[in-house]
Amino acid sequence: MLDAVIIGGGVCGCAIARELSRKKGKFLVVEKEEDVCCGTSKANSGIVHAGFDAKHGTLMAKLNCLGSQKMPRLCRELDIPFRQNGSLVVMVDPQDRPRLQALYENGLANGVPGLQILERDALLKMEPNLSDQAVAALYAPTGGIICPFTLTIALAENAAQNGVKFWFSAPVTNLTPIPGGWRVETDKGSVDTRVVVNAAGVRADEIHNLACPDKMTIVPRRGEYFLLDKQAGRHVSHTIFQLPGALGKGVLVTPTVHGNLLVGPNAADVEEKDDVATTREGLAEVRMKSSTAVKNLPLNLAITSFSGLRAHRPEHEFYIRESVPGLIDCAGIESPGLSAAPAIGEMVAEMVTNLLRLEENPGFYPTRRGIQSPLSLSPEERQALIRGNPAYGRLICRCETVTEGEIVEAIHRTPGARSLDGVKRRVRAGMGRCQGGFCAPKVMEILARELGVPLEAVTKSGGESRLLEGQNKQCKGAKP
Repeated sequence: MLDAVIIGGGVCGCAIARELSRKKGKFLVVEKEEDVCCGTSKANSGIVHAGFDAKHGTLMAKLNCLGSQKMPRLCRELDIPFRQNGSLVVMVDPQDRPRLQALYENGLANGVPGLQILERDALLKMEPNLSDQAVAALYAPTGGIICPFTLTIALAENAAQNGVKFWFSAPVTNLTPIPGGWRVETDKGSVDTRVVVNAAGVRADEIHNLACPDKMTIVPRRGEYFLLDKQAGRHVSHTIFQLPGALGKGVLVTPTVHGNLLVGPNAADVEEKDDVATTREGLAEVRMKSSTAVKNLPLNLAITSFSGLRAHRPEHEFYIRESVPGLIDCAGIESPGLSAAPAIGEMVAEMVTNLLRLEENPGFYPTRRGIQSPLSLSPEERQALIRGNPAYGRLICRCETVTEGEIVEAIHRTPGARSLDGVKRRVRAGMGRCQGGFCAPKVMEILARELGVPLEAVTKSGGESRLLEGQNKQCKGAKP
């Protein structure tokens, strides 16, 4: 029997797994998709919220602030990019002054450091491209930006380093109570465990409802985005919010840690939990609302659009508790869930530890080394690396300057890339201006060769998302 099974390989599930690996025990992450970070965690704003927005006294506010405080150290340990660029909540209507003041006071009550209300002249010195209607703004210097999939993957890799196992393509079909724990049934087989942690994102209600008499509802809330080319990356330097409305923080404009500009999202409740379509109406709304706080947005430089789903509970509060003996729910983790993830991981791991009386793992290793681009090295170091492995000298993705050596390393890590999207999320091949138009065929060849599968078996994102049809022959150089 395992000690804990974590259902869901998003940022919260992987944060919980990493924190649990500090303890002695047998831990497994079960994920229905082909990789970690295939749901909400791969399609969000990448914002580390300072903590001024969540209502004071809520679990959401507490974990947001704690997670934000923990993020800089966590990113150093996991060797991932993080930038504390600060955020501005822009007011464009003078009559909204009481709402801006209320947001400021809520942030103070939550313990957010450094908050200030800045008037127009001060704002324009910080952000010349704010709209002509901008009157004042709440400034939070501790707000930050991060790459959400890099964080999730790094947490998973560090958890795996410390002994956590992963099952992919294994949707959970049933939970059955057994003496001393639970039987978790999946499409990949069943496993017995003392504790189940439900971190299944937009499907957390389905997992909860398999085992609990009090039913839960998760509403998938879709948000659509534009991602702009790096040419537009300096249009603003801070994360620019608008005053929050009934459906959240509205459309934001923010730089990314990789140098792009991100614009969005809108917010629309949808019925299907895999409905990540972009729509003409939704993107038009993003286009229109984005100009409220930021002028002259170069949306003609958009290189792609995408959407993601938030796991919204009507109560608009994180649901983290032992719902029935041995089943811990981690549900309703919508924004600011990414910011709160480090604190959520610690909280849930502590709950499991107390239930099972787990001992410390003396072999826990807290650091993880990222995949290093040869271009980040000195010329001498780069030449030495290429002499040792010529694959680091073969450029595959021109837009993002990604080499074959980096792609091969991404495939052979644990957990490693098994698809075009898996490579894309780890080393950014296909993430640039051409969106994989030039490098995708070569990346597919490398995947087929390194995984020892036919070229036709390579997928975009697992399952049946194959890109080629034809005779079922192994590509040249594929391992038997």
